[in-house]
Amino acid sequence: MDINIEIAQDILEKTKKKGATDGDIIVVDGRSSNVMVRLSSIDKITDSQYKTLGLRLFFGKKSAISSTSDFTTASLEKLIEDTCSIARLTAHDEFAGLPLPQYRMKVKEIDIYDESVHQVTSEEMIEMAKTAEASAFKYDDRITNSDGGNCSKRFTHIIYAGTNNLSGEYKTSMFSLSATPIASVDGLMQRDYWYSSSRRFSQLDKPESIGETAAMRTVRRLGARKIHTQQAPVVFDPETAATLLSNLCTALSGYSVYKGASFLVSLLNKQIAAPDVAIYDDGTIPWGIGSKPFDGEGTAARKTIVVERGILTNYLLDSYSARKLGLASTGNASRGAGDPPVAAPTNFYLSAGRYSPDEIIKSVESGLYVTDLIGFGFNPVTGDYSRGASGIWIENGELTYPVEEITIAGNLKDMLMQIEMIGNDLSFRQKICSPTIKIGRLTIAGH
Repeated sequence: MDINIEIAQDILEKTKKKGATDGDIIVVDGRSSNVMVRLSSIDKITDSQYKTLGLRLFFGKKSAISSTSDFTTASLEKLIEDTCSIARLTAHDEFAGLPLPQYRMKVKEIDIYDESVHQVTSEEMIEMAKTAEASAFKYDDRITNSDGGNCSKRFTHIIYAGTNNLSGEYKTSMFSLSATPIASVDGLMQRDYWYSSSRRFSQLDKPESIGETAAMRTVRRLGARKIHTQQAPVVFDPETAATLLSNLCTALSGYSVYKGASFLVSLLNKQIAAPDVAIYDDGTIPWGIGSKPFDGEGTAARKTIVVERGILTNYLLDSYSARKLGLASTGNASRGAGDPPVAAPTNFYLSAGRYSPDEIIKSVESGLYVTDLIGFGFNPVTGDYSRGASGIWIENGELTYPVEEITIAGNLKDMLMQIEMIGNDLSFRQKICSPTIKIGRLTIAGH
């Protein structure tokens, strides 16, 4: 059967007759298509549909979650029975429960759904992926191979209903296009990529532009050198700067904070970054890749000031972590149908500064411009940071030669305080975004 809000609420009524004191249902229904071409030939086409219903029940302060992809009446009856049985057996948790009424805000309609997600054909996607790849080859004759061009689209329909009268539904669309060329000279090869992603098909970058940017990024890595270990200023481009913010999100998550597994414990309303730093999480941005009208618990999306003038003003919280910390939910609950909610970012970004990327590079006498990071060397408990990197060496304010096989190391606490310049090039290309940033001094380990 097809599930709508009324049927979801009927299911919840049935659970109450079996003794459940509270509960909620989330239904995730979607379809995704992906095409990959390589060397102008179709490499892979995938098309998948999925539909899952998650039921979370509370018996007082005991709770359980179950999920199913079988929406027959018999299956849903069994789901109710099983979830009730499991919930009765679980341990009492005084912080368990649905969002409380005082956390409710009015849910706003947000533009996140482009109907053309149903009209774009596989043939069009194949053509776009081929064009992106071909444009990379055309850009420079040192582009000699390719890991392919990729085009995808995804449609999702979410239904939520809770016994606390929070309910709603929304649809989302997502499109992406990328190219990954390989360049070679004198037997040495380099690879890089570029992409565009958007909720609106018409707002994707042109395939030609994606291919050319991917080729430019790849070719500029040719002839990369190693450098000596030293301390120097480091400029992160927007893509790599966004990964620093992603690390910060881990430490800001309510789960990490109440577990004591974050270097930000006890730092609320304290200075954690340079005074120019302002960081926001905003689930209400029209067409934002992380936007949604309400979170995984039905709490309305909102704009949260996370860092203001370098001062930490909010963690990212779902209702459970909020109760554990004696705070209010920030509407950041995220969950799969069969998983408990955890706090996660929506559109999380460092606010743009006043400097152009060129001005930031010109301010560096000798230092590193980072364009790629590898590995996952971040410890959210201590803030220690160490990752493999490649990029371009800056000498006398100019980008000079590519460098690779280096490691940049520091501590995120110090790195945030040492942000000296913030770029004016913020672009909402993904859920977590940053402009170019310059950090005053980091250890760069070479040879």
